[in-house]
Amino acid sequence: MEPSTLDGILLTHKHLDHSGDVNVMIEAMTEGGFKKRGVLFAPKDALEEDPVVLRYAMGYVEKVEVLKEDSEYRIGDIRFSTGRKHHHRVETYGLNFKVSPRTVSFITDTRFFPELPSLYRGEILVIHVVRLKPVGDDPIDHLSIEDVKHIVKEAKPRLTILTHFGMTMIKAKPWVIAAELEKELGLKVIAASDGMKIDLEEDLK
Repeated sequence: MEPSTLDGILLTHKHLDHSGDVNVMIEAMTEGGFKKRGVLFAPKDALEEDPVVLRYAMGYVEKVEVLKEDSEYRIGDIRFSTGRKHHHRVETYGLNFKVSPRTVSFITDTRFFPELPSLYRGEILVIHVVRLKPVGDDPIDHLSIEDVKHIVKEAKPRLTILTHFGMTMIKAKPWVIAAELEKELGLKVIAASDGMKIDLEEDLK
C-alpha cells in the first residue's frame, strides 16, 4: 500500500521493535507534513512519558487518539476495541477488529494471565509468541507455545496465526511448530512469514 493513502496509524506500544518506523510512517502518510491528515492511535506512555512519537510528527496528523483499556475506536469502516491492559513492561493492549464480515483479534506482547483467552474471541486470532518454552521468571513478559495452547483451546478461533518470533521459536522452525499445534488442537494454525497476506474468506475454509 502507498503510505500516502493511509487514513491512520495504530501503534500498540513504545518498544522499538514495534515503534521504530512510526515517525517515518507519519511523515509518509502526511507527505512530510505538507498534507496534515490521518489519525494516530497510541498508548499514553508512547506519547507523553519518554515519547517515541516525536512531537513535530504528532503535529502532522489531524488527530491523536490515546488507546485506553476496554475502549472502542473507529476509523472509516473499521471498528476496533482494546481489551484489558497487558502484563508488559510498557503500556500496551491487544485489539479486536470488526472488518465486515469478519472479526480479527490481535494479542500483542504480554505475559499470560488467566483472563487473556476470554478477551480475544475473533474468528482469526493473531498471537505474538516470542518463546518456544516458558521461562520461570521471564523479565520481558512474552508468551510461549504453552500459553498459546491454553489460549487457543479456550478461544477456539477458526484460524490462529503465530508471529513475532524470538530466536528459540525461529530455531525450532515456526511452521513446524504451527503444524504440530494444528494436529494437537484440531484447529487451523499457521506461522506468519514475510510478505504473508491473509484472505478473510479463502483462508478460513
